[in-house]
Amino acid sequence: MSTHAHGDVPPTSIGIELREEGVVVEYLDGRTTLYRGVPEAVEGSFITGPGKETHVLVTDPTETEGVMTYVNDYKTDDEILRDSGVGRVILEDGEREEVFPGVIVGRKGQRNEVVADPEVAGGRVFVFVEDEWQEASYELLAPPEDGLDAYR
Repeated sequence: MSTHAHGDVPPTSIGIELREEGVVVEYLDGRTTLYRGVPEAVEGSFITGPGKETHVLVTDPTETEGVMTYVNDYKTDDEILRDSGVGRVILEDGEREEVFPGVIVGRKGQRNEVVADPEVAGGRVFVFVEDEWQEASYELLAPPEDGLDAYR
């Protein structure tokens, strides 16, 4: 059994396509994934349910490329992330980190929080949440009323 420690991995630009049926992500290694469904609109911040896998995607202004970061993913090996172009951030309870300009993720117990200002990010900000039983998509449309600085 591997005791490999997982750490932060910076993301690189990957291909995306916004479709009626969801968001398609094309990884650097050629694989694709469809995050199904029209993302639910959220303003301010978004807090996941406990224990959910959380993937944050920030698009470029053309909505054809973006960067994706997994939050507290302990399953995926660092090398696989680097080969795919996906980043990872590991956070302890109470920690926050700006994973992309205008996008802050934090840890609250077993939950992840994503706060974003799409205007600062320069594109659209999506949050994909999943576990063994379900998956859901969200889009952060506006910054929190108290601004991003309140979360830094």
